[in-house]
Amino acid sequence: MPDDLILITIGGLLLAGLAMDAVGRRTHLPRVTLLVLLGIVAGPSVLDIIPDADGLYPLAATMALVMVAFLLGGRLTRKVLAEDGVRILGVSTGVVVATAAVVGVGLWLTGFDPVLCLVLAGVATATDPAATQDVVSRSGAKGPFSRVLLGVVAIDDAWGLIAFSLLLAAAHAVVGESVSGSLEVAAVEIGGAIAIGLAIGLPAAYLTGRLKPGEPTQAEALGVVFLGGGIALAVGASFLLAVMVAGFLIANLARHHARAFHEIEHIEWPFMVLFFVLAGASLDLSALPTIGLLGILYLVLRFAGRVIGGWVGGAATGVAPDQRVWMGMALMPQAGVAMGMALIAVGSFPEYRTEILATTIAASVIFELGGPILTQMALKRADEVRSES
Repeated sequence: MPDDLILITIGGLLLAGLAMDAVGRRTHLPRVTLLVLLGIVAGPSVLDIIPDADGLYPLAATMALVMVAFLLGGRLTRKVLAEDGVRILGVSTGVVVATAAVVGVGLWLTGFDPVLCLVLAGVATATDPAATQDVVSRSGAKGPFSRVLLGVVAIDDAWGLIAFSLLLAAAHAVVGESVSGSLEVAAVEIGGAIAIGLAIGLPAAYLTGRLKPGEPTQAEALGVVFLGGGIALAVGASFLLAVMVAGFLIANLARHHARAFHEIEHIEWPFMVLFFVLAGASLDLSALPTIGLLGILYLVLRFAGRVIGGWVGGAATGVAPDQRVWMGMALMPQAGVAMGMALIAVGSFPEYRTEILATTIAASVIFELGGPILTQMALKRADEVRSES
């Protein structure tokens, strides 16, 4: 795509993002939902006025998500873990396990192929951390519910990646193939990400914030975040987990600045606008009519699994009774990470390509549009949203 068209597209999308922000203030709809909806309308499925949306989306998504993952990792400070660590661990584990179990068993009991059941059970565990984090930030929510929710979002995809890898290996075992390949890939994704996070986060905790006493500069912040994410992508590790580990280390080990790279918060929103609009533009609405019984069951079962997991995990770890059912409800958004899992699964089981991709794409459309609304509703039910928001 020509440079002038790229600049025109980016400029137009950023201004449209400002308009959607204003609409969200007046309608009380999450701006995430509005931006995704704008992308769908402007994308190939409707008006087709965003040139090369599929080409722009991967870079915009990666840049936005590394910032989100880093900031979420930075929220897991010793103070937060001391106060809410048990609840974060309990809810995140409960949601991932219950989602995988309910989706997998539910599809299997209704007669679908075991391989397909295992794959979609793994895909169902993925969450969109960017959407959830933005709804919490935009609403100004403060309190134990939002603290636990952000902590869960920070580590949810790590558990989801582990669950997906194990279920993919189980699917290989079902068809009589070796599971070692899947487990090796999982080890690289998870172990490599942790190693990269350590390699980036430990020196950064000591070195950053010295050029400008008290806080890191934007150049330092972006340099560390993009470097960690880029190295992880280059070696096939999870870039989300890598930068989350780096953010966690810097937030807990740095002694010469108060907050881990708060400068990112000042420049994060333009990247998020591009991410959500292009995410909407890349969604294929033609998948919705083909969703069929499999897709409908996937939607219902994933919804039920997350609500059950949030309630059970919350009950086991002391979340307030009136907040337990809303914990899983707030974790419905699903987009890019799920699509990545689906593409990996299609590479392993190409004979199920149509079912896996159609279900994942259709579910992403619905959960990315409706999920933020449920997250905002959950925050209001928890009575943690500022009245002026």
